[in-house]
Amino acid sequence: MTTAPTVTLGPAGPGLRAAGDRPAASLQVAGLSRLSTVDWPGRLAATVFLQGCPWDCVYCHNADLIAPRTPGSIPWAEVMRFLARRRGLLDAVVLSGGEATRQPGLVAAVTEVRALGLAVGLHTAGAYPRRLAAVLPLVDWVGLDVKALPGDYPALVRRVGSGAAAWESLDLVLAAGVDHEVRTTIHPGSPATTHAVEIARRCRDLGVRSFALQQARETGARPFPARAPGWHVRAALLAEEVEALGFEEFTYRPA
Repeated sequence: MTTAPTVTLGPAGPGLRAAGDRPAASLQVAGLSRLSTVDWPGRLAATVFLQGCPWDCVYCHNADLIAPRTPGSIPWAEVMRFLARRRGLLDAVVLSGGEATRQPGLVAAVTEVRALGLAVGLHTAGAYPRRLAAVLPLVDWVGLDVKALPGDYPALVRRVGSGAAAWESLDLVLAAGVDHEVRTTIHPGSPATTHAVEIARRCRDLGVRSFALQQARETGARPFPARAPGWHVRAALLAEEVEALGFEEFTYRPA
């Protein structure tokens, strides 16, 4: 995939259709990874990438998936035919993005995948809490990006109100009791790096069981400050501090 130098962002939420009011065929499918061992830790999964995201993170490694008006490149029916042929070989399907909860056909798509007997995982940054709430009863696992403390979100994602939406989504995931991994991504100069331990501590105190600290990667991203003198050492030390908070599961993912 190529990286677009500029993007046009769509509406951030209130004007969008309610969750689940469109058929699965409406999904803008931008890509399909036929086998992944990393998108849902511990599972053999196919990953479906959905087009469009309301946020514009500086380190986004799927920057070409941000533009909401870019049409999908794979019909949903083709995805379903592939999944039907892989029953017994795959454990699960992960719906990713972009921001998967932006798509009003998401609930219908998850329902169709579950009918094949496959588990469903969801990657989300929590941009649309109401849509997330609608799909949570149908998914088996959520990978939720908690990018920063609430007040730092606009500097990272370039959207007012984004921090409140993301942390509300975290509350929804925890209230649902669904299996999860909460991830925070760090890079030099980021407010997420400055406050990484506090982000993790708040997550732990809210009841997060599985937490991952990960370095932003340059692959697929637009230019951003991914390196600095001593960065890898500092990131590793942050990981040690976060691990010491005592999550049931903790993962550190260096670049």
